[in-house]
Amino acid sequence: MTELVAVPAGWVALSDRRTKRRWTVDVAAFSLGAVPVTQGLYAEVTGARPSASDGDSLPVECVSWWDAVRFCNALALRDGLTPAYDVDEAGERAGWDAAADGYRLPTEAEWEYACRAGTTGPRYGPLDEIAWHRGNSGERPHAVGTRAPNEWGLYDLIGNVWDWCWDLYDAEVYGTYRVLRGGGWFDEHWSCRASVRRRSHPTFRVDDVGFRLARSGVAAGG
Repeated sequence: MTELVAVPAGWVALSDRRTKRRWTVDVAAFSLGAVPVTQGLYAEVTGARPSASDGDSLPVECVSWWDAVRFCNALALRDGLTPAYDVDEAGERAGWDAAADGYRLPTEAEWEYACRAGTTGPRYGPLDEIAWHRGNSGERPHAVGTRAPNEWGLYDLIGNVWDWCWDLYDAEVYGTYRVLRGGGWFDEHWSCRASVRRRSHPTFRVDDVGFRLARSGVAAGG
């Protein structure tokens, strides 16, 4: 099973620069992957190696939101858990069974709350210490967990690869586009902040977008 970190219940204030909207969300206790899903784990579960870079300890990238959802279900079945998602790709619909104990994508509220780990600044530490970004990455992804973690023991929430989240970005304006969080290895410092929101179509694949796993209401270690 993948290593998960227990995240305590709390709340987080979210904001969107485009709309100037601010809102707060209560977050129930959950668990989040200590690192993004690696190429090694992705290949072990799916048999596929979609990434532009090559290395078992590198984050998997060139994966769409749909790829991430399918992976969550496949890993849940492998580990004897109940899949969290009911997927109908033909109809471009995915339902989330909140009672399921399987792996899933974090919501963006969970993601930002876990990223901040009780901090209130733009990042949980000095950028070069916590993140692979355009200024220090050599314009390539790096092995997960090789920068400093936040206070809750979570790595690479900022930098290395963007994380897909469960949420729709803005259904009225952008339809099925989903939320991306965290910044990646090719991003300038201003995109590598806890509050930055990005969006993309759920079929989109690119070499600086990956994902990490979550589970509802379970202890660390998965």
